[in-house]
Amino acid sequence: MPSSVQPAEHTNVPSPVTIQSPMPIQPTASQLANENLQVYIRRRKRQELEHGSQSTCGQYIDSNSSLPEENIGEDRAGEVLIPSIDDSTLPIALRKGVRRCSQHNTRGIKNFILEEEACGCKWIFTIKYKADGLVERFKARLVARGFTQSYGIDYQETFAPIAKLNTIRILLSLAVNQDWCLQQLDIKNAFLNGDLEEEVYMEIPPGFEESMAKNQVCKLQKSLYGLKQSPRAWFDRFTKAVLKLGYKQGQADHTLFVKKSHTGKMAILIVYVDDIILSGNDMEELQNLKKYLSEEFEVKDLGNLKYFLGMEVARSRKGIVVSQRKYILDLLKETGMLGCKPIDTPMDSQKKLGIEKESTSVDRGRYQRLVGRLIYLSHTRLDIGFAVSAVSQFMHSPTEEHMEAVYRILRYLKMTPRKGLFFRKTENRDTEKQSVVARSSAEVEYRALAQGICEGIWIKRVLSELGQTSSSPILMMCDNQAAISIAKNPVHHDRTKHVEIDRHFITEKVTSETVKLNYVPTKHQTADILTKALPRPNFEDLTCKLRLYDIYSPA
Repeated sequence: MPSSVQPAEHTNVPSPVTIQSPMPIQPTASQLANENLQVYIRRRKRQELEHGSQSTCGQYIDSNSSLPEENIGEDRAGEVLIPSIDDSTLPIALRKGVRRCSQHNTRGIKNFILEEEACGCKWIFTIKYKADGLVERFKARLVARGFTQSYGIDYQETFAPIAKLNTIRILLSLAVNQDWCLQQLDIKNAFLNGDLEEEVYMEIPPGFEESMAKNQVCKLQKSLYGLKQSPRAWFDRFTKAVLKLGYKQGQADHTLFVKKSHTGKMAILIVYVDDIILSGNDMEELQNLKKYLSEEFEVKDLGNLKYFLGMEVARSRKGIVVSQRKYILDLLKETGMLGCKPIDTPMDSQKKLGIEKESTSVDRGRYQRLVGRLIYLSHTRLDIGFAVSAVSQFMHSPTEEHMEAVYRILRYLKMTPRKGLFFRKTENRDTEKQSVVARSSAEVEYRALAQGICEGIWIKRVLSELGQTSSSPILMMCDNQAAISIAKNPVHHDRTKHVEIDRHFITEKVTSETVKLNYVPTKHQTADILTKALPRPNFEDLTCKLRLYDIYSPA
């Protein structure tokens, strides 16, 4: 028996036994009556267990003792094949990973439990990179095999909100025009801070089995990466901490937290899992917030916002440019397209993708991974938005034709890897216009108009929560006269029965002057770049209107 396992002086619990049979064992009435045998009621919420006496398993185990780091075997770490990592760095990373769990009181050691009730675990080895692509550090993270958990038994709710990228864009634009600061924090090992409601047991981490006696498992005191409920547990814990400081949670985006002072100054926080952006003009409150968060969690202050979720942020007196240069170069390198011939448009305007029966199929997994990477890239590269949406329609059965279309997008990115979305500091923000996606059919255009109005109202709500109110109506630009006529003229009722709900919604917003509809000629419709493949002259013109610039090009 290891030194960390100490028998109690007096206990009524039978000695630990080894269970040979994998068959489930039903507890007897007398066993259930014994409040010391928590193993039989581990699936009840911890709040219910706290009213009983402490588990006698703790009398056998010293839960404060840490796992011996010297037992981490290099041979086990070497099983993970990461060519860019020297094996000698892995034991150090493993020790740090275990130490992080110990610091957060994530686990205690428990004895005498059925094997099938314990969740498995494994080590994940990753490399943390800087914005310039250099290696920052090697990481070893212990994760639970959450896929073995059962809903309703091992966990309940799992949903946890993440920041909408549109909210981040709005915050960047406001920061430019209001001269607000933009700072970044990183919560280290965020999921280890979550409080678990359920009783969760996990097997001894790989590399530590020899230091423990048989029939021992870890009882998780806090959430752990890999568990189904960990994201929700962490966000609930973070939300309670921020609200305690007097911040108000946004209703349009629950990851947005705002605090207004009596002098009218404002402090803003937005969280994306464990990455935090701070902004506002109340510098004293922001410093207090940093200090408070560092007391509650292990926080790393990254200074001014420069690199967030794979997006590079460059700021000047004229505005902010958000690009994904490193992301693009990594994607080209992974696909072997660094040496490809560049092309000036992401999609052939004369060719329409479809499903050909005689076409040769390609690896669906590879196709889906590539398109998924491009979808994330399109958040800052609006110029590839339509091309990506076109190739994403064939995820279920891609062919060589569809893969060629994906490669064409990569060739276009090879030509323009440094382009980014420019948030300009404007002299008169009232002249800024919001576009709505335009379609050729009046019916489809009308439905798109309703969706655009919904998005505009949501943006206005976010701006209101950020202290930016306006009595002016939302200006919607539409290049379809029929759609505008339907919205303003109820005589068209018989022809619009199939879009009746949208008609009532749009008419209500136009009548209440929440929205104002304006006609724009098709040749001036900026949204065309998001709805169709265009020839090079039109494409380049609209790309400039979207403010996609290469800040690295010579002036």
